[in-house]
Amino acid sequence: MSKKGKIAIGAGILLFLALVTWVVYSIPDPPKPVEPDNSPRIMSYEENNISAEKDGKKQWELHADKITMNVDTQDAEMENIEGKFYEDDGRIVTIVAKHGTYNHSTKDVAIDGDVNVTNTDGATLTSKKLTWIAAQEMLVAEEDACVKKDDVMASGDRIESSDGFNRFKITGKAHIEKGAKNEGK
Repeated sequence: MSKKGKIAIGAGILLFLALVTWVVYSIPDPPKPVEPDNSPRIMSYEENNISAEKDGKKQWELHADKITMNVDTQDAEMENIEGKFYEDDGRIVTIVAKHGTYNHSTKDVAIDGDVNVTNTDGATLTSKKLTWIAAQEMLVAEEDACVKKDDVMASGDRIESSDGFNRFKITGKAHIEKGAKNEGK
């Protein structure tokens, strides 16, 4: 083999070794494994409504200035709420409160913060907390609960009703007064 051939083979080997070295050192580091983000995925809505239906009939609807919803659980938190619960006999129960939550799995609604309830037949209810228990189709007023209808005022720690407070059950420090005027609490 000639001297030029040996030089060409040597240069080829050097070029091959340089290429292998470049490939080995230029391979990027493998990406670090991405840890799953377990924080809740939240969506916020301004001026929105939520409602529930049963057998094609609307049971209730709530409007809120702001609704924050967990995308995964469908649970919601609401601010400045106005709502309506529709009774089978045609009466409508109107609710106003500062705050509330909706549990998607149970379909329960818990409302708190200056809860004021009025009924189309003239009944009123005030409490610090009002809960719609969907499984029992029952409204429960708690903490300084007071219901007034016609000339009857009833108060207690807990007032519950399954017919829009037309009939109700009072527990804990119950007080009923006949002949009361229906002028707020």
